[in-house]
Amino acid sequence: MKEIKEFETVIGLEVHVELATDTKIFCGCSTAFGAKPNTQTCPVCTGMPGALPVLNRQVVEYAAAVGLALNGTITPYCKFDRKNYFYPDNPQNYQISQLYLPICRDGRLEIRTENGSKWIGIHEIHMEEDAGKLVHDEGEDLSYVDYNRSGVPLIEIVSEPDMRSAAEVIAYLEKLRTIIRYLGASDCRLQEGSMRADVNLSLRPSGSTGMGTRTEMKNLNSFKAISRAIAHETDRQADILLSGGMVARETRRWDDTKGCSFSMRSKEDAQDYRYFPEPDLVPVFISGEWLETIRAAQPEMREEKLARLKERYGLPDYDATILTASRKMADMFEAATAICQKPKKVSNWLMGETMRLLHENGMEPEDISFSPEHLAKLTDLADSGGLSNTVAKEVFEKVFYEDADPEVYAQEHGLKAEHDEEKLRSVIAQVMERNCGPVKDYQNGKKKALGFLVGQTMKEMKGRANPGMVNRILQEMLDNADSCI
Repeated sequence: MKEIKEFETVIGLEVHVELATDTKIFCGCSTAFGAKPNTQTCPVCTGMPGALPVLNRQVVEYAAAVGLALNGTITPYCKFDRKNYFYPDNPQNYQISQLYLPICRDGRLEIRTENGSKWIGIHEIHMEEDAGKLVHDEGEDLSYVDYNRSGVPLIEIVSEPDMRSAAEVIAYLEKLRTIIRYLGASDCRLQEGSMRADVNLSLRPSGSTGMGTRTEMKNLNSFKAISRAIAHETDRQADILLSGGMVARETRRWDDTKGCSFSMRSKEDAQDYRYFPEPDLVPVFISGEWLETIRAAQPEMREEKLARLKERYGLPDYDATILTASRKMADMFEAATAICQKPKKVSNWLMGETMRLLHENGMEPEDISFSPEHLAKLTDLADSGGLSNTVAKEVFEKVFYEDADPEVYAQEHGLKAEHDEEKLRSVIAQVMERNCGPVKDYQNGKKKALGFLVGQTMKEMKGRANPGMVNRILQEMLDNADSCI
């Protein structure tokens, strides 16, 4: 992005989040991701005449929980409206949403960047149904419609235009995603579309408090794409303004492959959608008692959990920060530690081998499927010398992929560390005989040679020896051996 001192970038976000309900917002169809096209539909979510919606109570509870976590004011009496527009993926020719009385208003979220902390205002949160999905076939020059997503419950989180850079946008989205995942309200997987952000961006003269003409960018399915789109749109608008032109108020589609955006349509206002109250749904009344029940069910959030893990378990700040980035990871840490009472060693397994395998397989911490019992057992085996470090990592892969019992697996495959001292002495004697040079080096005071001889012994034992025993016996034999000839 160019450094353009004449202008200040002003950014607000509209973030759509698919809620983690088993069924859709107004019908009983499944919300499971990845099903064959048009197999999770019914007359309600495909807009058949006469089909009537019935509100999913869990949607209201998730939306209210997110609103509370974002320091918002919950609207005790909210209702739904019809947003009318005509598009192939919208079978009813309208979307049931909330305009006049959304479920939450006036929230805020604190973010931190290298420039310090900052509060971002949340204008509102409203509930609505998702549209279907158009699948474009460029080769055939046509599009197919999949209505599986039609009726999937959404909340739209509308920020105030308080962000000034891509760094602030990404910090906001990461914090938002962490909070929603901690609540269990959504998995927020950008690659699957369960979290989608539209970027509203404008430029204004530096030092001005007014607002420039904004554009809205869609089709942003990764943080990297969002950063690139913000940089490109900032430069595009600056070039227009510096050349004396006027920025058009429009919706643009980001093409991450080409690294640029394209105009889709002029930007609509609320009146363009001809909103009116949804006649088939009664208003929603959230009683004080119901709201307190939702509030009482709120989990310990990341900031509180991070501070507690550091204090209770003595974890370094780095460990606690990594572990608490995911509630699943933090819960796994605490559950395994409760069993084996080795917090730092459990942390090492999670931050090391677990994160490595997650990354290699394109997975997220929420995809972890092994049990804390098996992680604790592996930690004990490795710590006691029952498995060498090399073998323990091999066994952990079985734990990670199959949730295998590490002790049973190691026993069945002959992987447990060898503790037979006589056998170890015999192997070490052979290693010393074959490596006369390093033996001489050790006897001449070059103690680093010991590491080489330990490695050769472990190699001979195929990693199935107790390193501590090998080290102890090898030093004893070297110290008592005659000079190597």
